[in-house]
Amino acid sequence: MIAFHLNRYDRLASTSDEIRRLAETGAPNGTVVLARQQTQGRGRVGRAWSSPAGNLHLSILLRPELPARRIAELGFLAGLAAAEAVDRAFADGSVHATLKWPNDVRIGGAKIAGILLESELLAEGIAWAAVGIGINVAHHPDDTPYPATSLHQAGAASATPDGCAAALLDRFGRWWEVWSRRGFEPVRAAWLARADQLGQVIGVRVGDRHLSGRFDGIGADGALLLTTDAGQQAITAGEVGAAPI
Repeated sequence: MIAFHLNRYDRLASTSDEIRRLAETGAPNGTVVLARQQTQGRGRVGRAWSSPAGNLHLSILLRPELPARRIAELGFLAGLAAAEAVDRAFADGSVHATLKWPNDVRIGGAKIAGILLESELLAEGIAWAAVGIGINVAHHPDDTPYPATSLHQAGAASATPDGCAAALLDRFGRWWEVWSRRGFEPVRAAWLARADQLGQVIGVRVGDRHLSGRFDGIGADGALLLTTDAGQQAITAGEVGAAPI
């Protein structure tokens, strides 16, 4: 079982930046950085991540002894744990969060949490990985190109960042144990059970290409499986649209 070592801060530029600093000074597997507020929070592909006080901003340092090709698995593990933490905020069990490939958590089609995976990879494997997780607890941005929501807006008015952090680390620890013992397959299966738009026609932007096809799941390496007129393609990096792009 992973042992978490929690470091709390009132304000940081980025929890992921602080985890990187700690990683480079030899911090152990399971080191956690939690900030009440981030001033330079970021998401995937360099996008800014709204980080006001009242939301959850957390990063976890991991040192798995694995080949570098398996690094993407950690993002799916984190997304699954975040979705389960979101569910826990609703005591009546009324919400079942979904997952948008590769790492967004949604409620009713609106983004409520995101994952940022950064790492230092060596020829012999993963030196360290930083999993940044943000959950909109009290606030959500209103200027995004996609729908967004928060736990409070969705009806979990008593949810707090600390409560979400506890639930998230509990679920992450559980899935880390499963993943460490049994590999990616059980994580993949649980992720697919929550997959948003599975079996539907979606649009995917891959670099300067725009693809449209049926979302047929994820492969053993986490690649998105898209079936187009030309056959099935395995996409390892791209942006999924809500409808064909």
